[in-house]
Amino acid sequence: MIPPKTVRDILDAVRIEEVVEDFVTLRKRGVNLLGLCPFHNEKTPSFNVSPARNIFKCFGCGKGGDAVTFLMEHESFTYPDALRWLARKYNIEIEEVERTPEQIAEIQFSDSLYIVNDFGLRHFQEQLFDTDEGKSVALSYFKQRGLREETIRAFGLGYAPDLRDLLVQRAKAAGHSLDLLKKVGLCSADGTRDFFRGRVMFAIHNMSGKVAAFAGRTMSSDKTIPKYINSPETEIYVKNKTLYGAFQAKKAIRKQDECILVEGYMDVISLYQAGIENVVASSGTSLTEGQLQLIKRNTANLKILYDGDPAGIKAALRGLDLALEQDLNVKIVLLPNGEDPDSFVQKIGSEAFGEFIVKQAKDFILFKTQLLLQETQGDPIKKSALIKDIMGSIAKIPDPIKRGVYLKECATLLDASEEVLYAETNKMITAGLRKKAEKESRQPGAASDSPAAHPSPDMLEPNIAVSVRERPAQQGDEYKERHIIELLVKFGGSVLQNENISVAEYILTDIEESLNAFDNSLYGRIAQECYALLLDHKVVTQEHFLRHESKEIHDLAVDILADSSRWEYSPNWEKKGFPLQNQPLPEFNFDKETREGVDRFRLSKLDKLCKSINPARIKTADEAGDLINLERFMRIQKKVQEARNDLAKRLGRVVI
Repeated sequence: MIPPKTVRDILDAVRIEEVVEDFVTLRKRGVNLLGLCPFHNEKTPSFNVSPARNIFKCFGCGKGGDAVTFLMEHESFTYPDALRWLARKYNIEIEEVERTPEQIAEIQFSDSLYIVNDFGLRHFQEQLFDTDEGKSVALSYFKQRGLREETIRAFGLGYAPDLRDLLVQRAKAAGHSLDLLKKVGLCSADGTRDFFRGRVMFAIHNMSGKVAAFAGRTMSSDKTIPKYINSPETEIYVKNKTLYGAFQAKKAIRKQDECILVEGYMDVISLYQAGIENVVASSGTSLTEGQLQLIKRNTANLKILYDGDPAGIKAALRGLDLALEQDLNVKIVLLPNGEDPDSFVQKIGSEAFGEFIVKQAKDFILFKTQLLLQETQGDPIKKSALIKDIMGSIAKIPDPIKRGVYLKECATLLDASEEVLYAETNKMITAGLRKKAEKESRQPGAASDSPAAHPSPDMLEPNIAVSVRERPAQQGDEYKERHIIELLVKFGGSVLQNENISVAEYILTDIEESLNAFDNSLYGRIAQECYALLLDHKVVTQEHFLRHESKEIHDLAVDILADSSRWEYSPNWEKKGFPLQNQPLPEFNFDKETREGVDRFRLSKLDKLCKSINPARIKTADEAGDLINLERFMRIQKKVQEARNDLAKRLGRVVI
């Protein structure tokens, strides 16, 4: 268990932007940072990071929180593991107290899988570096392929000797569960044999550097034996959402704003060793939406290296429409016949290789058009099919401007009418929208009369707007109550102008009698908790809410703080020569907002109190001649109305 003081030290050291940038490409937007959300598929950035508040918030899917929350959501970490990750990043030493058996039992299943895979990694590397067989068979193989020892270690390469159950026996002796070994595919289903035998091993890392799976390449020349075998899919390894080398490449991809895609493990490793570090591999599978989303979160520019024959290239190109749907800028590089990235970089060197892929890179759409045109010479039927194929790819591009540029270029290449190509593309977009709407209409709870089910002409351009979660409708005076809570969360510890009193003290002492009268129970709970903090001589801070043990309160605080940091003044005011001299920034404009917020809250409660004074009771007392109660009821009514009218006048409201 991590001591509370160490937890505070870690959280105080964390900078949210530094953590998120390890996983998401962020760009400056005013005082905040903006990127594509890693938690849902989006084409227009809605993921905001606020360095000032040390939080993130996606205005598309609604996820938000601090650096710990981000790691727990993105990497499926437990809270302690997220803290350990941050401690390593910021070089903070953790002296943990010994866990109890109960705490050990609470370790998540996924953590156990990583632990077993980590054992497998150590085992394979020990067999590679520390045994005579490993050195003579596997290490010599890697070195013959041109790999240096530091590269071999960096990528977690290893060796699995051709022995029946060496790993199983060693794992048992180390206390590892046989069921977990089966789960991650390190042993056979009956638990009697090692799964990887007689193979050089490649560790497959997740985006945080943990080993999620393995691939093994046979050392046998027997053609009946599969060249590569892989770990099965598990809770920590989903093949269609994994790219080999992504962990090692992510910083270089962001820095160079480009991802190079190759086919094999050795291609990635050889290029990386040669200094071309922004490279990943799909590991022999067709690109999937999940893999493309992983690339898109780091860059919009994808360069694919092909070494196959023309028939193989054409087959591969058909799958790249998915990349266009993700709004990636795709370029193709054809390597010389008989060469792959591994062999070619070793033949000509890294500098010449880098120059080659820059010069030879061709735009995907134009490359595909030119390639297929070679087969249509003098055949109008084939050319017609080609045009539909190309237009089908262009129709996948979300950006209408980019689509228009491609249509113009292709009209020249295909010697076809630009208007005809536009018409064909729009037909395909309309058909795609209709198909999508029909699919959505079959989903449970879909509305049959939704406008999307009947695409109109104005829907020809794909809708790429960001979907924003709407805040649930506020009932009664809840919106005024929420404003009070927003003031407490944002400015609770700030001191009001010309007064030696904090915002929280001003608000809570003024509405003390109404603390139990909140319509919204969560807002009332927060107000009472803040009041208790003041009674305990503590300051109400943003960190108190952001680190709150209640997820409900934590999430509300993130929403409030993210909303308040989302909007900022346009720099155009300064450019036009009109500096905002009289209007302070929102961060420093809490004085007036606090006073008016309290007045509006009190006015709403006085309105309710006025309505609660039953006129029937006054009438009954009058008719009964009960002068004492009549006078008392009328005095209360007058006092409440006067207080209400004073507040209304101060707020510029008309009270009837």
